[in-house]
Amino acid sequence: MSDFSDVCPKCSSPLGDPIETKTGKKLQRCSMGSWNPQTKQNEGCGFVKWLLVEPKELDEKCPKCDSALILQTTRFGKKMKKCSRGGWDKETKQATGCDYVEWINGIIETLEEKCPDCSESLILFTTSSGKKMKKCSTAGWDREKRVATGCTYIQWLKPGEEPKSSAGEEFLPPEE
Repeated sequence: MSDFSDVCPKCSSPLGDPIETKTGKKLQRCSMGSWNPQTKQNEGCGFVKWLLVEPKELDEKCPKCDSALILQTTRFGKKMKKCSRGGWDKETKQATGCDYVEWINGIIETLEEKCPDCSESLILFTTSSGKKMKKCSTAGWDREKRVATGCTYIQWLKPGEEPKSSAGEEFLPPEE
């Protein structure tokens, strides 16, 4: 007898092999369906079963209790470092064990480029999912008013595109 978790509930076809997205999420698609990256739509059966991403143990210790930290991805793709001794009680809806959590928001690097709108320095911001943007160093966000502050210049970079830097490249000796 077949395991129902390996069968599409829409068309009763077998599910395909698990795959991992660029953002680290895992899924299983119906074998009678596929994703078309050009049209950005499902073709055929559109059933997708999202799989939990197993936490990865890190070589870091919890600052509260000195236990190992783990890297965990939420079902929405956000990443966090949390104590391996922490947990969640679904019935009482409360944290159990050590409650240390550090959300991973992104990486900021200062660039040697100037903002085309206000002439301040630009920064390279890499999101936790790996997307990159150049934005003005004066840009910010007012959480209470929920509005952008400072300069609003943003340029999203395409995958593999890196900002041009003049960090001494003109002083390198010529290649032989």
